[in-house]
Amino acid sequence: MHVLELEGVGVRVVGKTLLSGVDWRVDFGEHWVVLGPNGAGKTTLLSLVSAVRHPSEGTVQVLGHRLGRVDLRELRRHIGLVAASQRLVDEGLMEEENASALTVVLTGHTGTSVPLWDRIGDAERDRALRLLADLGCKDLADRDFRVCSQGERARVRIARALMADPAVLLLDEPAAGLDLPAREDLIEAVEDLARTRPVLTTVSVTHHLEEVPATTTHAMLMKDARVLAAGAVEDVLTPANLSECFGRPLDVDRLEGRWYARAVRP
Repeated sequence: MHVLELEGVGVRVVGKTLLSGVDWRVDFGEHWVVLGPNGAGKTTLLSLVSAVRHPSEGTVQVLGHRLGRVDLRELRRHIGLVAASQRLVDEGLMEEENASALTVVLTGHTGTSVPLWDRIGDAERDRALRLLADLGCKDLADRDFRVCSQGERARVRIARALMADPAVLLLDEPAAGLDLPAREDLIEAVEDLARTRPVLTTVSVTHHLEEVPATTTHAMLMKDARVLAAGAVEDVLTPANLSECFGRPLDVDRLEGRWYARAVRP
């Protein structure tokens, strides 16, 4: 069984093609990054594999279950999703209740917008604290979530997503809007997760090569709603592929596992 398996997948909305002819397989323990310009189809792809929407054509299987033949609510219990572009329901409610970062993480145990205290005990509290520690923010446990920085919130969100012990963690532009120190803290936390959880599968969506964690094993480039290239990260993130993907000549460097790109000047 693959974690994710897409065959001939397309998505069309009001006559507009958002995805076309996508074939993709992700196996357990792999760490993927999906890159491409705005409008390439990255977020639409993530909405499929997070069991939020159905394809217009083709088949999507998540953890062995085919979309259209499975209860999506039950399937989503096994998927961790963190999307920086979306305002989490829990954040709006939590802000009204002056909730701590620990409380926000605990809502991930029940997958609810507010904590269900009758279903949360010492074991769940201990797990939430361990996850905050794993993400490098244990000291935030008692801090009012409203006053956490954007970078701190990003790591708390990941800890919340991990509370249900998902088989796959999906990160949609997790570093969006972060300054350099916060971005590096987040990337380091994601790299530590990959090293300490060998079974966990991750898929990160980004526009920026500099945000690709060093632990990434595979990459996909998307352009114009299609897959341009996919496979082992070192085979995909080449100057030729990236130049074609982003529509301008690029030089690509790699240092200590991290990737960097810059435009080639005439």
